[in-house]
Amino acid sequence: MTCAVLAVGLVVAACDAGPAVTPAITPGTADHPRAVVILAKDFAFIPPIVDLVPGETVLFQVINGGLAAHEAVVGTAAVQAAWEAVEAPTASAPPGPTPVLSVAPDIAAVGVRVFVGSGQRSDVPWVVPTVAVNDGAWSIGCHIPGHLAAGMIVPIRFVGPGGVPLAGPLTAPLAGPSGSASVVP
Repeated sequence: MTCAVLAVGLVVAACDAGPAVTPAITPGTADHPRAVVILAKDFAFIPPIVDLVPGETVLFQVINGGLAAHEAVVGTAAVQAAWEAVEAPTASAPPGPTPVLSVAPDIAAVGVRVFVGSGQRSDVPWVVPTVAVNDGAWSIGCHIPGHLAAGMIVPIRFVGPGGVPLAGPLTAPLAGPSGSASVVP
């Protein structure tokens, strides 16, 4: 019985440990971008939080491990809302490639969109804005109709090179308690 109580205590303690500490990051440069690997699968992203250093150059490597096409839209809540609105009318489109879509240039300039078909990988270099921490909540979301509502969004955490979160908001997933999307710019 003592062993059982000890085992339960260890499990409870492990669950109470809190979020994992971000390891030290060597920020990417134009000559040597830091690889940020994102796995998109039906209907989630891995890792559950993406750490970025403002001003660094990253190479997003988006791998689609699912059966459906996916995208990774990186940006503020306003960017996420714009892509959600522009893709909503495609919900009744026939199966096949996602239609060519775009958002207003001022919105598109804030973030980046990476489209990836089933079983494919897309690599896109991007310079993380230096003002990102002060721009509110940032996240990575998939706006192919129904994907965001299914929970396909992860927060971005801005960190310093040492992995310490910077002052500013940590992006919360843009879903309400029921899992439904509630994107608010």
